[in-house]
Amino acid sequence: MIGTRPDNAEIRRRIRTIPDFPKPGIMFRDITTLLLDAEGLRLTIQGMAAQVDGPVDLVAGIEARGFLFGAALAMELGTGVLLIRKDGKLPGATIAEDYALEYGTDRIAIHADACAPGARVLLVDDLIATGGTARAAVRLLRKAGAVVTQAAFVVDLPELGGADALRGDGIHVSTLVAFEGH
Repeated sequence: MIGTRPDNAEIRRRIRTIPDFPKPGIMFRDITTLLLDAEGLRLTIQGMAAQVDGPVDLVAGIEARGFLFGAALAMELGTGVLLIRKDGKLPGATIAEDYALEYGTDRIAIHADACAPGARVLLVDDLIATGGTARAAVRLLRKAGAVVTQAAFVVDLPELGGADALRGDGIHVSTLVAFEGH
C-alpha cells in the first residue's frame, strides 16, 4: 500500500515532539527517541519495507538521518545504499543539484558512478516537510540515469505539502505517520 499508514501508533508514540524548536511556532518531530528504541526501530524498518512497491536496486538515503533509515532498509530489502550528501562532502567525481531554500539555495551531490543507468532507486529520508531536498534528490538521481518512482519517509508533515509535490513529480510517496502542524 502506498501512502500514510494510520495504524502505526507504536511508531508514533516513540517520536518525541519538541515545541518551539528551532524557533517559536515550530513543533519539531524528534526521531532520536525512535532510534533509541530497538523495537520501534524494527517496526519502522519493517513498516517501510512493507510499503515498497516492486523490486529496487538501490536505496538512496538523504544526509544525514536518511542514511540511518536507508541503510537499515537496504539491508531489509537486500540492496546497496547510495548516499546523497551536501555538496563538497564526497571525494572523487560527483554530480550535483541545486535547490531553493527559504533564503538562498543549497546543493546536494552523489558520486558520478553511484548508480548504473536504469537502476531502480528508492529514495529514503526520516521526514518529508516542504519537499525541497527530496525533489532535488529525485532530479539528481534521474540526472544520473536512475529510475526513481517511489520515496519512503517515516514522518509526513502534510500541511507543508512536500509529499504532494513529490507526487506531482511522479513519485509514489509512502510514510508511516503524519503529524499535523509544523
